Amino acid sequence: MHEMSLCEGIRTIVEEQAQAHNVAAIKTVRVEIGCFSGVEKQALSFAFDVVMRGSVAEGAKLVMIDLPGRAMCYDCMKEVQIDDRLAPCPDCGGGKLMPVAGDEMRIKDLEVV
Repeated sequence: MHEMSLCEGIRTIVEEQAQAHNVAAIKTVRVEIGCFSGVEKQALSFAFDVVMRGSVAEGAKLVMIDLPGRAMCYDCMKEVQIDDRLAPCPDCGGGKLMPVAGDEMRIKDLEVV
């Protein structure tokens, strides 16, 4: 399950930021997750609780914010929102799409106590 390693990365970043800003505890961790990222949100939530034990984020709430997929359509030359990597352009119906967003996962912000 790669969600465990994702949470280990989150823990590292959270602890570095807490130390840099003299924060004793984290209340909430908000992460943005692209719809094409391949992250299993239920597994991420479980792994988060396990991995954060003993850290400044122990007991913190994980808030997952869904990000849509976006692609550049080379038929109509517009950037469009898509729900599936293989979907046609919703504006012109063209099939020459290059995904430009939706595979990312990043920490948006931290709420401290």
